[in-house]
Amino acid sequence: MTISVAVAGASGYAGGELLRLLAAHPEFEVRTVTGHSSAGRPLIESQPHLRSLAHLTLRETVPEVLDGHDIVFFALPHGASGALTAQLRDVGLAVDCGADHRLVDADDWAAFYGGDHHEPWTYGVPELIVAARASSDGAHEHTVWTRQRELLAGATRIAAPGCNASTVALSLAPGIAAGVIEAQDIVSVLAVGPSGAGKAAKTHLLGAELMGTANPYAVGGTHRHIPEIRQALRGAGAEGEPTISFTPVLVPMSRGILATSTAKLAPGTTAAQVRAAWEDAYVAEPFVHLLPEGVFPRTADTLGANTCLMGLAVDEAAGRVVVVAALDNLAKGTAGAAIQSANIALGLPETTGLSTNGVAP
Repeated sequence: MTISVAVAGASGYAGGELLRLLAAHPEFEVRTVTGHSSAGRPLIESQPHLRSLAHLTLRETVPEVLDGHDIVFFALPHGASGALTAQLRDVGLAVDCGADHRLVDADDWAAFYGGDHHEPWTYGVPELIVAARASSDGAHEHTVWTRQRELLAGATRIAAPGCNASTVALSLAPGIAAGVIEAQDIVSVLAVGPSGAGKAAKTHLLGAELMGTANPYAVGGTHRHIPEIRQALRGAGAEGEPTISFTPVLVPMSRGILATSTAKLAPGTTAAQVRAAWEDAYVAEPFVHLLPEGVFPRTADTLGANTCLMGLAVDEAAGRVVVVAALDNLAKGTAGAAIQSANIALGLPETTGLSTNGVAP
């Protein structure tokens, strides 16, 4: 039986990527697309690359249009989906690609976003290591580890991740869980493409402002993905409150994230133990791949694919682990993660409709 799908916010970059991937999904049928100022216009005007969906017309983003679908994907600006999702009455699965349902802590929401804090939904990063519970053999406490995919099975409300946040969390969670790195004094610097900032016209995102330059932004601990990263690292078993210096830099590529994260080596940890932690974490994962020793990823190798590629090194002189991770912010960072999580929630193979093959050159 075909699973009916609606995409709210279908005229934007995230909405367009959702539709590109959904169009190739063998079990999902996109029946409804909605927009705001574009309502009433053909989808093909906003997304001219989606030729197979040229028959669709953008409708108004209201509950009565979205109700009645098996799945609704929300690709709306932050702060726009929370009130809307609360009004849904007849939707089997809702997946929010915005931030409204990601953060558990209302104080974090108030500090970094402001406005109403909405109910947190199941976090949509299937590969993320999480501490499920502590068990005891009578003498010692043992942490039982699982993956976020176990929590996604059967979920009806899913919060897709922030692209920067999931890149950094996936980079560091194996080391936190294995106890080979410390959760304090983490430093992450990211080269990011401007598509992550959305499709709205903004002067600093114009081609003339971006070409031939690299521009840091949200410097000094102000980026909205910071509390999401800390939340994920706490879930991975961080001892003490994680601290991270996080600096994104806009670079002239339309898509992609290259995140270089460093963390202190735990005392007495060897390079072999470090590599084993990441190998054990991702050896069986279909979409997160640790590259061979001495090899580091390029964003170009992830374009259009639902993959996160990682390179790993130990800086012995500095006493730090260095993780370099690359992914497509619109694919694995947003739309791919949303569809992968929806597959798991519905009991489908999580790779359905998703590819590890990118586009080159």
